[in-house]
Amino acid sequence: MLVYLNGDWIPADSARVSVFDRGFVFGDSVYEVIPVYGHRPFREAAHLARLKASMTAVGMDERLGPVHWPSVCARLAETLPTGDGTLYLQVTRGAAPRQHAFPANAPLTLFAYARPRVSEPAGNVACTAILCDDIRWARCDIKTTSLIANVLLVQEALSRGADEALLVRDDRVNEGAVSNVFAVCGEQLLTAPRSHLILGGITRDVVLELAAGLGIAVEERAPSRAELSDAREVLITGSSREVTAVTRIDGKPVGDGRPGPVFHRLHAAFQTFKEEVRMGRRM
Repeated sequence: MLVYLNGDWIPADSARVSVFDRGFVFGDSVYEVIPVYGHRPFREAAHLARLKASMTAVGMDERLGPVHWPSVCARLAETLPTGDGTLYLQVTRGAAPRQHAFPANAPLTLFAYARPRVSEPAGNVACTAILCDDIRWARCDIKTTSLIANVLLVQEALSRGADEALLVRDDRVNEGAVSNVFAVCGEQLLTAPRSHLILGGITRDVVLELAAGLGIAVEERAPSRAELSDAREVLITGSSREVTAVTRIDGKPVGDGRPGPVFHRLHAAFQTFKEEVRMGRRM
């Protein structure tokens, strides 16, 4: 497998990064994951805009690591055997003596690779979840590789026999450890608005567009713990999970314990959307 590293295309097992790289020493790096369907990066412009926003938020100077990401993405996407998979892009503040202050003019480290899709998410329509206190920092909108809190939360879910942790802050369920959250409460689909408390998901944005097209009423407001407990349906979205129904939370069934009608409508619409991406009719 070839990877992109600082302007070069090299075999993955030959790729080397300094042990003094700030991404390794401090987690001083940002990243992006882009789904690919039919060799076409999904919502590439939005993903790259989010990567740039993350870089800006942490004070990374693009001039220290110039790269034409669309060309890199196109080449990586073409390497996927079935045409479907994900692209991983990472930017670190580069290698420098270990000190907290930003190094002066250190070249950024630029890394990217493609990973084939292991299984078809279309068949993975349901999962289970637990509620956890949101122990992360207050800048969840930055897609940084400093993910130890998310790792611990996912591991907590797995240790309790669930697939995902839904995170509660000030009695509001803002998002999951690795997903955005939607709840069907009454006649509305609730989801937390974009803010520093969530990562503004690209798949989330597509689902909002699809919901509008289907006439599903949406309120961008984080559901309370009580509202989530009483929700008729709960959905999570993300680049890997796409659109998935949550059928149990803390062992309690959501609704009747099966994926519900709102999920089925949005899931079907998303599958159609993907096929249009594969055929070049959408991006």
